[in-house]
Amino acid sequence: MPAHDGADILKCIPGFSVIRKGGADGDPVLRGMAGSRLGVQIDGECIFGGCGNRMDPPTAYVFPAAYDRITVIKGPQSVLHGPGNSAGVVLFERDYRRLADRESALFGSATAGSFGRLDAALDARTGTPLAQVRAALTRTRADDYTDGAGRAVHSAYERWSANAAVAWTPDDRTFVEFSTARSDGEAAYADRAMDGVKFARTNYGLRLRRDRLSPLIARAEIRAYSNYVDHVMDNYSLRPFVATAMMPSPAVSNPDRLTRGGLAQLELTPGEATRLTLGLDAQTNTHTLRSSMNQTAMPYEAKARIRDAKFGQAGAFAESAFTFAPGRRLYAGARLDRWEATDNRATITAGMSAVANPGANRTRTSHLASGFARYEQDVGAEPVTFFAGLGRTQRFPDYWELIKNESAASVSAFGTRPETTTQLDAGVLCHHGPLELSLSAFASRIDDFILVQSAYAKPSGMTGTRSTVITRNIDASTYGGEAGLGWRFAERWKIDVSLAWVRGENDTDSRPLAQLPPLEGRLALAYTQSAWSVGALVRAVAAQERVAVNQGNIVGQDIGPSAGFAVLSLNAGWKPWDGARLSAGIDNLLDRTYAEHISRAGSAVSGFAQTARVNEPGRTLWLKLDLTY
Repeated sequence: MPAHDGADILKCIPGFSVIRKGGADGDPVLRGMAGSRLGVQIDGECIFGGCGNRMDPPTAYVFPAAYDRITVIKGPQSVLHGPGNSAGVVLFERDYRRLADRESALFGSATAGSFGRLDAALDARTGTPLAQVRAALTRTRADDYTDGAGRAVHSAYERWSANAAVAWTPDDRTFVEFSTARSDGEAAYADRAMDGVKFARTNYGLRLRRDRLSPLIARAEIRAYSNYVDHVMDNYSLRPFVATAMMPSPAVSNPDRLTRGGLAQLELTPGEATRLTLGLDAQTNTHTLRSSMNQTAMPYEAKARIRDAKFGQAGAFAESAFTFAPGRRLYAGARLDRWEATDNRATITAGMSAVANPGANRTRTSHLASGFARYEQDVGAEPVTFFAGLGRTQRFPDYWELIKNESAASVSAFGTRPETTTQLDAGVLCHHGPLELSLSAFASRIDDFILVQSAYAKPSGMTGTRSTVITRNIDASTYGGEAGLGWRFAERWKIDVSLAWVRGENDTDSRPLAQLPPLEGRLALAYTQSAWSVGALVRAVAAQERVAVNQGNIVGQDIGPSAGFAVLSLNAGWKPWDGARLSAGIDNLLDRTYAEHISRAGSAVSGFAQTARVNEPGRTLWLKLDLTY
């Protein structure tokens, strides 16, 4: 099924999994690492969701049809794309070039599928050698889907986005671009007591680039951006209101976040075999919240927004690429970041009451260092590339780890220490005739790993206890890898096989590290003619017995072992004429009932059956038309 958001498209890449919460806005996981351990940049910009319960991870604001390219850097193997990124970084990017003449291009697509799925996308570009304009519009919607057993899952959604950019290119060395984006939508969730009824994003970006300034300076670039997210969730708009002890009246929460940042960098060529990138980057993000536990009597719109936290980061980095012999390359980089965070909360909710914040208006500062070195070597005429890299990165705790939870010793987790990841990455890439092979392995040591633990018992009153969620530091280790093989064993036939596996240990507690996906394998077979193609995909996932119940990350915690499953899907494509393509498919052909191990626990939603985990969709039919001019 064509992807409808950023997480949905990443799950097609070996090593990625998605934590399902409903029909949209799942959290992407790379090698078992989620949240801010996996950096996400949209055209070089950072965006952070507003929801304290992760309704809107950064990928929720990504509409894949509006972008040209996705780049995944696994592990701490670059310092160019912001701080942290211990698991890796994902770059959603648009491509631009100076036009040689007056040109126009138009791309449109429409998708229809089971459960009321309807998508539409339009991407238009026009320009001359001097200037060009690009605009992209997307819209996607779906009703509640059913799992393989025919049980409806509270999962309907509707989203839209509009992107526009104007670029000035007076010569082939200069590029100036102003861009803007707007998006909004709503989404139902099967894992919680509230739904998202507003996901408004407003973006402005400015980019200036100048190439070949001198024999030494290959490129100078400056970027600046502003991203504002206004998010609303409630317990009555997308579901029947049912009074509970926690929410006896219609309730609304309205967080927002403003992120502003910029980058300045130089690409230098001090020698024919050397390229050096130097730069500075910075960002600030401010989070505010207003809410109402009785929307009827006290509308949230009438309340003032209260700032609860502010984060600031400034970094300096250098990364070099050196070819010291034909087919032999060395990459290395380092960065230093200064972080500042302020806890603006006057009180903290502990159980059913509000208590004074022991760190009210406290500001903390950290200086964190990261770096890596990687060696690559090509062997043979059709080169086989071997690589090995060692990286170390320090990650500052994010909003959810510092502000959302308590600590074991306090009602505030604002003192949580930064975590340090040291990771070895190695592998081989081969493209030899009809064969394509990729192998990548990693092993990491994570000091002060930031663990989120639920159902933690704390004293309450004179003799009672209460259950809460805490953030605490542990030491952990992970290892695993991915393997892929593509073989064109006949003129029109190709087979693709991939495996992904990760294992982790909570070394402090002497138990498995939580929220790690099990072994996964995929087998795809395709037959391609000039005008049409057919294919089949089998995805098999092993059972996961290694769990740590009530431990995990900012997205979710382990709820117990999970069973393995296998899913068969079919697809076909036809090109009736140049510039047109019709695709169709059946996902989960055998209508299996299954859930991903890392998916969230199912919640009690009126009118829907509660399940242990949020189950995946049952048999799904889809049809897509692409038109290109």
